[in-house]
Amino acid sequence: MTHGARILVVDDEPHILRSLRTTLAAHGYDVQTAASGEEALDIAEGRLPDLVVLDLVLPGISGLQVCESLRRRSTLPILVLSARGDERDKVAALDLGADDYLTKPFGVNELLARVRAALRRAAGARGLSATVESGDLRIDFDRRQVTRAGEELRLTPTEFDLLKTLAGHAGRVLTHGYLLRTVWGPEYEQESQLLRVFVGQLRRKIELDPSRPRYIVTEPGVGYRFRLDD
Repeated sequence: MTHGARILVVDDEPHILRSLRTTLAAHGYDVQTAASGEEALDIAEGRLPDLVVLDLVLPGISGLQVCESLRRRSTLPILVLSARGDERDKVAALDLGADDYLTKPFGVNELLARVRAALRRAAGARGLSATVESGDLRIDFDRRQVTRAGEELRLTPTEFDLLKTLAGHAGRVLTHGYLLRTVWGPEYEQESQLLRVFVGQLRRKIELDPSRPRYIVTEPGVGYRFRLDD
């Protein structure tokens, strides 16, 4: 489901609310707006939207608190908006369960692409596949097997676990902390260098050109995203 999806836009800047409402409605979405975190949670309490576009800087309760509250009750996609320089809040939002982020100012085409991708991921999550395919790369979760152009790639158990975590959330930004906690355990949460080493090893094995990665994309200062071919 994409067109006709219900989108809640949360921002305290009236001109941004008007612009996003107009843009999203023109592309077939059913748009509601809220100018505060409290208003957003009231709307969601009545009926959960299909996706939330959430500014992090809000009067009253913060965007991070809204994100945390929404994530406790639902897996709906949350696309956060952040100003340049708000890297710490951006990472915190993603760690709380936000699906993606846009940095202000952003272009309309980028916004629409992120919205479509988030809605597709949400629809796909209802029927998760045991395999992920992108281009000539195929990842079989059950058999713990990775092939490229039909040729099996030999990954260590940890390399496979890292790739499975990334590919299992394809299109979504995963923070350094999330990946380290999930693959290695909470005691490794600060070991960013360890993660960089393993990402480098994975790229050398699955990418045709590791210096220009096609699949494992770096989100500077935040984490990594597994990119699916459109």
